[in-house]
This record gives sequence, C-alpha cells and structure tokens, in this order.
Amino acid sequence: MMTKPDKEAKQLKKTGIIFTAFLLSSAAFIVFITIFQTEEPVYADELGTRSGEASAERSGDVSRPVITDVRIGAVGDVLLHARVYDDAETEDGGYDFLPMLEEIEPYIQELDFVMANQESMPGGTDIGLSTYPLFNSPRQIATDLQTVGFDFLSLANNHSLDAGLEGIYSSIDHLNDIGMDYTGIFESPEDRETDRIIDVNGIDFGILSYTYGTNGIPIPRGHEYSVSLLDNPDLPDEIAALREKSDVVVVHAHWGDEYVRTPNAEQERLAQVMVDAGADIIIGHHPHVLQPMEWLEDEDGREAIVYYSLGNFLSGQVFEYTDIGGIARLNVRKIEQGGDSRIELSRPDILPTFVHHEDHDDYRVILLEDAYGKEYIDKSAEKLIGHTEQYFDDE
Repeated sequence: MMTKPDKEAKQLKKTGIIFTAFLLSSAAFIVFITIFQTEEPVYADELGTRSGEASAERSGDVSRPVITDVRIGAVGDVLLHARVYDDAETEDGGYDFLPMLEEIEPYIQELDFVMANQESMPGGTDIGLSTYPLFNSPRQIATDLQTVGFDFLSLANNHSLDAGLEGIYSSIDHLNDIGMDYTGIFESPEDRETDRIIDVNGIDFGILSYTYGTNGIPIPRGHEYSVSLLDNPDLPDEIAALREKSDVVVVHAHWGDEYVRTPNAEQERLAQVMVDAGADIIIGHHPHVLQPMEWLEDEDGREAIVYYSLGNFLSGQVFEYTDIGGIARLNVRKIEQGGDSRIELSRPDILPTFVHHEDHDDYRVILLEDAYGKEYIDKSAEKLIGHTEQYFDDE
C-alpha cells in the first residue's frame, strides 16, 4: 500500500510531466508562426478592402472616412416692442425673458448650434430703452437667449442704428461680456475684419450677416465698418474668402418685403449671387412672416439651401401671420478621407412657432402645433409647413 508521502511524490511527478509537455507545445507553436507567417495579416473593412488596401491604409495612402454630423438651427426676428419688454420687467427693475422662452427651450437645446436675428439692439437701460420706430432693448434678452441655448446673434438689420453708434457699442460690450458670438455690427475696423468662424463638433462654420439698409439713418462718416450692407461690391469676395477658411459658409440676409409671404425677385437674385460666391446656407429675415425654403446650386452643381424668411421669433407685432415664426433646422455632415473633405446638407425643415400672449401680458413662445391645438390661432402647423416647403415640390 502506498503511503501518503508516496502518493504526493507521484502526483508531483505527474504534474511536472504535464507542465513540461505544455511548454514544449507552446514553443513549437511560436516557432511555426515565426517561420511560416511571412506576410502581413489580411484585413477587410466594411466595403471588403483586402490586404493590399489595408496595408496602404496603415501607411496613410488610403483611409477610412471620418464622418461628423451636426444639426444646426436658426430663428428669425427678436424685435422687442415696449409691450414685450415691459412684460419682462421684474420687481427690482431688471428684466427676465426666460419665462417667455421656457416652453421653446427644449427644441433649441436639442440642436448643436443655434443662431438668432437680434433685430432690436440690446443696448440696455443706460442709454434708454425705446420701442417702435427706433428700438433699443434690455441687455438681458441676449443673456437669456444664451441661457436657453442660442450660440450666435446676427445684428445687421434695418434697426442696427436706431440708437446710433452708442447703441452698437453698448450692445457689443455686453455680448463680449457674456461671451456671445455675433456678426453684422462692429465696434472697429479690426472687429469687422475678424472672421467669425465657429467650430461646432469639428465642423468650421464661417458666418456673415448683411442688411439691405438702416431705415434711412446714414452710417456715420468714418464708421462705415459699423454695419455690413447687402449693397456692397465686395460681398461676393467676402463670401469667397471665408469659404477658403471654413467648411460651411452661412450668410444671414436682412431683405425682402415686409409682411409678404413669398420672396421677391431681388431676394432670389441675391441668393444665387451668394451661392455662386460660396455660401452653403442662407438665413433670411425682415419680412416678419414665414417664407419658403429652396435648394439652389452653383455652376459646379454644389447644393445650398436658402430660408428666405423665418418670420418673428419674439415680437409684439399684431398683423396677420406676424405672430408665427419658425426654427430652421438642417443636418450638416462632414466626410473626411485621404486628406480630402466634403460637406453634405440634408433634412432642411422649419418647425413653426407662435408668440402667445393674453392681451399683451404673459408673452410666451410656443410651438404653433400647440397653439392650434389650444385654439389660440386658426392656422395649423401642417399648413405652415406646407407653405415653407412648397418650392421643394418643384425640384
């Protein structure tokens, strides 16, 4: 009979033999791989790329595409009549526009980058608030737009000089203080010459803004830089120059006929000029009502989208359709491959909005769909969407 120490010795010997065999097998496998694997391993991407292309890919000659998607947005006129900013006044003499914006905030926040046409200058109380026909608004409107998700303001419009250069400078001081990007008005020639290029998740958006005029108020001599005008022989060159530095060029255009629901011939002409110069996205405002969208092409077949007018986002106007605006939305895709890149635009639409109030109290920006459902208005979102997309039916 084998004693306990004898059993343990035998078990240890057996274990040693197994371990030695395992080491010899592993060594043999390594030698086999070293001798017989003389070529690169075969790789295949989603498109079936084989070893030669895979080798080139690793050396940088061929690369898989890198795709970046963002969804951007814009709204029309923020034009604060006294009845609007009076409604926003707080007990301590300040202003709070957030209650007016809280219901629409989720639809702003879901976008990656959002712009607005701040039509009344946010020059603030220090230079005196004012309403139609010469507007100057509380600075808080810019702060509150930023709070709910707006990233950029266009300020070239017919009310840019309502409070003179003082209104422009005071507005810009506040925008700089809160870190809100802007264009269309400028505090110096150097400010005017500074490109507005915004990186949105790796896509560079170059942004310009122009207005047809300033309601007959002349731009002071020596300060021609202060407001950018559509009647500008350098406009195509400015767009083309920004295109060389940007992935996407956005042009805000303050143009068209007030209260007219379709673009005029001059809007259509200028839009094509801008596209031919390099614009990808054109955001229109001034008519105070929604106008249609349209795809345009340059001579090389590059597609661009124009929103001819986005109506009023927040204002005290009471004419038909002026209480309706819209959030323009658009998908922008950047595709990078092999050192080259291209941009694709898709899914343009306008989400209709409505300015609701109770006899000029409790102003709120809400979805038109909700306003129609509550019988605040007899115009449905479906009807307005059809209006904005009518030019698509012809394409």
